[in-house]
Amino acid sequence: MQPSFSTVTVLDLPFVKTTAANFQQTIQQRIIAQQNTFVVTANPEIVMYAHHNPAYKQLVQSADFITPDGIGILDGAKILKQPLPERITGFDTLIRLLQWASDNHRSAYFVGAKPEVIAALKQKLPRDYPGLIIAGIHDGYFKDDTAIIADIQRTQPDMVFAALGFPKQEEFVATHRHTTKGLWMGVGGSFDVLAGAVDRAPKFWQDHHLEWFYRTVKEPKRLKRIAVIPHYLHLVRQQAKRQRS
Repeated sequence: MQPSFSTVTVLDLPFVKTTAANFQQTIQQRIIAQQNTFVVTANPEIVMYAHHNPAYKQLVQSADFITPDGIGILDGAKILKQPLPERITGFDTLIRLLQWASDNHRSAYFVGAKPEVIAALKQKLPRDYPGLIIAGIHDGYFKDDTAIIADIQRTQPDMVFAALGFPKQEEFVATHRHTTKGLWMGVGGSFDVLAGAVDRAPKFWQDHHLEWFYRTVKEPKRLKRIAVIPHYLHLVRQQAKRQRS
């Protein structure tokens, strides 16, 4: 991990202890300085997957920054009596970076999501972010990433966003991050929201940390994913107990 921020370790993953604004500024500075950067935005589901899969855990630990994407991470930090200032979500980070890129004529490469989502993004990005240079854009339905990586290497974008879902997006980033000098970040389902294919929770739900509940009501299949939370909190409590003794 980069030493720019202090961290709070939740089940072996060191989360940055900072605000979204400070984090944004640091990432922008690193992009300008052409510092290769790997960001993981982790929620309890990712933490639990890492807990049960040592190779994936090692891969996430190799990131420069792990941000607390999800109220469950903030809850975990509180249990450990090391509270984090706020959530730093993948979607909000993506939006802020795109706006900054548009204002400063920076470039981005987009990999992931369904072909119809990518088709919508191709229309939407130039409208919403007119100054953004789109180095490339490709859906997530590929068996071989050789051509995509060759394209990324050729275009040398400032930022690469992978919306492939975990663990695939982190594996993709960790394998290929050194083909550019810029930012690489997994963004989960963010392209769907960005393209308007999926609605984000209204501000009230976000402000009251109930975004997860709103999305579960909209997509009941997410219930299985929410089910990891009690087990996650139990393991964090065990960690807190060990640290006290």
